[in-house]
Amino acid sequence: MKFINPKTDYAFKKIFGSDQSQDILISFLNAIVYQGETFITSLEIIDPYAPGRISGLKTTYFDVKAQLNNGENVLIEMQAFNVPAFGKRILYNTAKMYVNQLKLGEVYPELRAAIGVAVTDFIMFNEHNKVISQFTLKEDELLLNYQHSPLKLVFVELPKFTKTLEELTTITDKWLYFLRKAPDLEVVPESMLIIPEIEKAFAIADRVNLSLEEIDDLEKREQFERERIGVIELSKAEARAEGRTEGRTEGRAEGIQIGQINLIKRLLQRQLGELNQAIEDSLSQLSSEQLSALAEAIFDFSSIADLSSWLETNCPSLT
Repeated sequence: MKFINPKTDYAFKKIFGSDQSQDILISFLNAIVYQGETFITSLEIIDPYAPGRISGLKTTYFDVKAQLNNGENVLIEMQAFNVPAFGKRILYNTAKMYVNQLKLGEVYPELRAAIGVAVTDFIMFNEHNKVISQFTLKEDELLLNYQHSPLKLVFVELPKFTKTLEELTTITDKWLYFLRKAPDLEVVPESMLIIPEIEKAFAIADRVNLSLEEIDDLEKREQFERERIGVIELSKAEARAEGRTEGRTEGRAEGIQIGQINLIKRLLQRQLGELNQAIEDSLSQLSSEQLSALAEAIFDFSSIADLSSWLETNCPSLT
């Protein structure tokens, strides 16, 4: 057996957000958000890309959206690499989902809590070793919840989870192990087969069960992600280069900048099609920092007009 990597957003959606994933997502959320307690008994998985009541939310920033049996809404995102303002992004999306619940004429008591779950393949909080961190609104000194904590943010830092297969004791451990180790396994461990939802997740993740079209989409998405990471890494390399002697840095930094621009162009062409000359001229004038921000925003574009609007808003010096 060969399993797809659930730490890529395409695979994560396939496993946790497809039509047949409802029981998988219930088990996963109970394990991660509610420490294995059976708090969620049913939910509805909602297409995060479909228009609807939360218009204005940057939907491409999360992978799975669901409404729980108690009316609460949850967004789940798998984030493979660290990007600027990622923590703010999760808070923005969760808060936006909370305030956009009400239709015209509805009243505040109709509001239900909103939960943002971010699964990261990097460390966000160096201050502690907890794998799962939960944040709610509380009073500073007494730590009292603010009106049943209307917002909750849950961060799952996978690099902090280091248990071996023999050390897994809880369903939470087993879901974390699945996320970290699935692509390295050749068979499903017997100790994990006793959880029907995890066994089903492995079945969905088995490449044998994917169509040729799905495998092609998965490979293209993985390539797209690698190139996106390349833009970020080039930004870091340029920052390091700037710390060196000015004479040596100028030529190297210029080469890195050109590499960034070429990567960005390829990403945009895959997302939007051919770019016009005006857009290409604008890209050549962006700083390394602006290019990194653009690489992060690309999934939010569906047309050249979206790209042009982003450039006008974020790079006013070009207009």
